[in-house]
Amino acid sequence: MAADAAALVSAREAFARTVRLVTSARLRDPVLLKLVADAADLDALAEIEAATSGRLAAEARGAGEIEAAEFTFGVPHAAFINASFAYWRPRALNRFNGPGRGAWYAALAVETCLAEVAFHMTAFLADAGSFDAAADYAELFASMAGEFIDLRGRPTHPALAPDTTTGYPAGAAVAAAALARGLNGIIYPSVRHRGGTCIVALRPQAVQSVAQGGLWRLHWKGLATPVISRVEPAP
Repeated sequence: MAADAAALVSAREAFARTVRLVTSARLRDPVLLKLVADAADLDALAEIEAATSGRLAAEARGAGEIEAAEFTFGVPHAAFINASFAYWRPRALNRFNGPGRGAWYAALAVETCLAEVAFHMTAFLADAGSFDAAADYAELFASMAGEFIDLRGRPTHPALAPDTTTGYPAGAAVAAAALARGLNGIIYPSVRHRGGTCIVALRPQAVQSVAQGGLWRLHWKGLATPVISRVEPAP
């Protein structure tokens, strides 16, 4: 599997606008902010946040397989970029990252993001035994450019298997090969949205010019298929 991943072709691409969906809770002010009486208290709040934030700790000291020097600073929405790499599922793989290193997953169209998010949230609700839930997701637009492993011509590659027990370990091997070759990430056909194209950035500095977009709501009303609606348009 590792040898096959190392032999995959790469492509140099520039994407002017990709889109990622994050839960709207990530856009809200910290809960403790409402306790701040004046500007002088902001320093104390910052100390509390620094002591409890995995992102801030990772930015300062690195975390898992990612070094502190890899994070990005001084650009709009750097916190969103760095958080995607600082947090990961501690005991499980995602398609192209696992414990020790996060990634920035995006797509060329929001419909692709919605299909991907809906699939994973539906699976979570199925495990919980209830399809009564609502969740809001915000768009984050970003540009990406550089050299990527290109799986668009390999739709049957094991890394794209719908069965996660097959696809995720194969995807981890592809990601490891991309990092070893100094590439920025992977371009691949969406597994959950036919015809969609996804891009995963494996390095924080590959994510550029991040801007907030609109808001979407996914509402499960007792059925496994959510009702999807736009709550707020993009600015």
